[in-house]
Order: sequence, then C-alpha cells, then structure tokens
Amino acid sequence: MKRDWDWSLADLPSVPKNGRKVFSCFSCGGGSTMGYKLAGYEMLGNVEIDPQMMALYKRNHKPRFPFQMPIQEFKEIPDDQLPAELFDLDILDGSPPCSVFSTAGKREKKWGKEHHFREGQAKQKLDDLFFDFLDVVEKLRPRVVVAENVRGMIIGLAKGYVSLVKRRFEELGYRAQLFLLNSATMGVPQKRERIFFIAHRRDLQLPQLSLQFQERPVLYKEVRSGRGRPLDPKTMTYQRWLKRRPADDSFGDINERLEGKAKNFNSILVKNDRVPNTIASSSCFIRYDEPYYISDMDIIRIQTFPRDYDFMGADVQYVCGMSVPPLMMKRIASAIHDQWFYKM
Repeated sequence: MKRDWDWSLADLPSVPKNGRKVFSCFSCGGGSTMGYKLAGYEMLGNVEIDPQMMALYKRNHKPRFPFQMPIQEFKEIPDDQLPAELFDLDILDGSPPCSVFSTAGKREKKWGKEHHFREGQAKQKLDDLFFDFLDVVEKLRPRVVVAENVRGMIIGLAKGYVSLVKRRFEELGYRAQLFLLNSATMGVPQKRERIFFIAHRRDLQLPQLSLQFQERPVLYKEVRSGRGRPLDPKTMTYQRWLKRRPADDSFGDINERLEGKAKNFNSILVKNDRVPNTIASSSCFIRYDEPYYISDMDIIRIQTFPRDYDFMGADVQYVCGMSVPPLMMKRIASAIHDQWFYKM
C-alpha cells in the first residue's frame, strides 16, 4: 500500500508538472517547498536569513534564485535587479517566524520588542515580519499568497493583529481567507494545528477557496522506526518515566500528579495508538513503552520529510520542527490548483 508520508526527493522528477510557479520567503529547510513540488509546482527560489538553513535549502532544492538575507533587505532590492520571473508568480509563499504568538509562556510581553529568532541572526521585531512579508506581496503582486503561522495568532489579544493583517491584504487589492488546519486530518502522522492566510488578487475574480480534509489518522506505530537515545537510568527523567501511567501524555502530567507542579509539558510521551503531537524544535519525545527517545527517522516520518533529505549534520528535530510538513502543504497547494488555477 502506498504511504504518502514515505517518499524521497528522488521521486520528485516523476511528479506531473502543472506549470505554476512559486517563490518562498522564510523558507527554512524547505518544508513548504517540498509540498509545492509534490503538488506539481515549480519552485523558483527563496529568501532565508539563516546561513545553515540556506545551505540546507540549496543542497536539497537547488533553487534558481536564492536570496540569503533578511526580508527587510530583500524588499528593498530595486525591481530591475530582480529576476523578471518573480513579477509573474502564481504563488508567493511565506512562514514569518511566529514564536511571539505561541501560546507557550507570557507571549504578550514579547510583542513589539526585538528578539534573536536564532543565535547568529539579526535582532528583529518578530511581530513586524508578517508586514515585511506583505510589503513583498505589494512589490511582486503574485496571483495568490499563502502565509502560514501558529494557532496562537487567533487567540486572545492576538486577534487584533490578525485584523491588521487582513486589512493590509485588502489595501493591497487581495481577498484573504483564514483557515485553521490540523495536519492530522491531511494524512500527516502529527497533530499540528496551524493557521493559513490564503489570498488572491481581486482582479482575478476567483471563488471562495474550500479546504476540508478528512484523511485517515496515521498512528505512531505506523511510522515507528529504530530507536533514539536511551534514557539514562541515573537521571530524574528516567525515574519519572518509571512512574508514568496510561493516562499520562507528558512529563507534565507525571509531575503534576506526583509533585503538584505543572512543569515539563514539552517532554511528550509518544504512544503507539495515538497520532504524535506537534514536532517542535524545543520539545522532547520519549516512547511510552520503552525508555528511549524517538528516533531521527521517526521525526522525519512524523514531519513527512523525504527519507533522503540531506540534513548536512544539522539537528533533525530543529529543521523539521521549524518547517511546514511537506504533505500538509501538498494538500493545500493541490486544492489551490484544482479550485483556482484550473480556471485561469
């Protein structure tokens, strides 16, 4: 039986092409890029600030037009110094760094302040990056825009930020729809909720996009492979693991039961008969039935990365955790093509 989450970059040349072109901002290692390619699109290039992520992108995707720089510098490049193809895009894709909208921690205190998104990068106001991306939309005028972000962006006070984004899309002449999607309904072996702004230029007069996915859940036992690091029997982590119960989903549950303290909820217990939780760069994933972390191949499969992706020594969980699952983006990109581009 064909398993969509089990694929390789070597499969891409055989994917039928649809003739549509995409350019990606904040591309990281190329999770979205691989989804578009799986759906038959041509990826022209990317903008990425992180040197390590750009090296990964070049190695695995061989972009024609790579730009390693902050988005603020890219948007200031004179039009006549950019490739003409970028002014005839079918889709401009982007995943502006979104940690300030995460529901973890006191997020509102981070708004409007400069942060290092990652060591070695420029200090930036992360809540401004979405509007820098929209400046690129204004510059390139793509037919369609796809922008991914965390679910926290539609919770509480952040809803006001969403209203500003929608208003900016309207000012630019785009009709934007906002979708909350769970990758577990899209054939991805992971419960990952993300929001997607999907907008089209008003002059195209396209109908409302419908995104409804009801794929069968993929359980951990279906993707499980090998073993990661063993838990050290001398550590408190191992002692807590020994005291786990069937109802526990994380070490936070164990700690709350044993100590009355809600902590370590980012140390997840992975169970065979469950869809795995969101692969995040800062979380720990430990098997419920044996004292081992999950394997790198588990992470690759849970994120639906290709089995032959070259991580070039980078941390597998970091690269995957910072990416859109390729299969999730494939489903979205295919729906956009089937409902919109076939009419053009």
